Amino acid sequence: MASLNTAPSKPDAAPAATAAPRRRRRLDLHERPELILVPAVFVVVVLAWQFLTVPLGIKEYVLPRPTQILDAFVAQLGSPAFWSNVRVTVTEALTGFVIAAVGAILVGTFVAQVRVVERTVMPYVVAIQTIPKVAIAPLMVVWFGFGAESKIIMAAVIAFFPVLVNVIAGLKSADADKVEMLTSFGASKFQIFRMVRLPSALPFIFAGLDIGVVFSILGAIVGEFIGAKEGLGYQLLQANYNFDIPGLFAVLLALSVLGIVAHLIVRYANRRIVFWNSGDRGGAH
Repeated sequence: MASLNTAPSKPDAAPAATAAPRRRRRLDLHERPELILVPAVFVVVVLAWQFLTVPLGIKEYVLPRPTQILDAFVAQLGSPAFWSNVRVTVTEALTGFVIAAVGAILVGTFVAQVRVVERTVMPYVVAIQTIPKVAIAPLMVVWFGFGAESKIIMAAVIAFFPVLVNVIAGLKSADADKVEMLTSFGASKFQIFRMVRLPSALPFIFAGLDIGVVFSILGAIVGEFIGAKEGLGYQLLQANYNFDIPGLFAVLLALSVLGIVAHLIVRYANRRIVFWNSGDRGGAH
């Protein structure tokens, strides 16, 4: 008879186990409405664009319909020249981004540790940042030529400042109480940096990298506008000269895809490395 008073059988527990994921999925959609709103807005805008251009009398050579842009984009995907231009632009942007990220992290770390250096260097950095980068692009071509070097330097220059600002802000955001506690226990500056300042700065650093990686693509395109014989920027100019407006939009679509992919890669690295900061906080944007 004692065996009749045992715990509930497995079939009885199964519905409760399967109900929890369902409630969790409904809760996710309730707490994150953007999961529905983002694609919904995209669909509405594309449909309005598709079906209102003709009634509004907008010419195709002014604003082609999304289906025409999609056809041009699919045609580009089958072109070896398009993939060659993608490779050139990605290589320039990625190289410039790496240079900017490494340089900004090193300079930002040094500046944040020495106050007199920060007060001396930052006014010049801000002054340089206020100069429109399009204005200095011709100088990059004069100094570094029409090859990939001028585009890489241009990408690095544009991506450098947002990473630098976030590195400095992150390192200065360390908890003063933790720093004082470790100092009282005799910790060295390197130990304080490794255990307190760097973990506090990582969310800020990745926020800067997220901006910088997109800016590096922009820098490469700006450099290709000034002087290039290959790359997506060069292809944009060629489409403009040939009055190929659907082809021009197709290249813009490709650039958008590249930017989104780069953004998602940085976000993925952020989640894997800064796993304790899942709320996407911080960042001196």
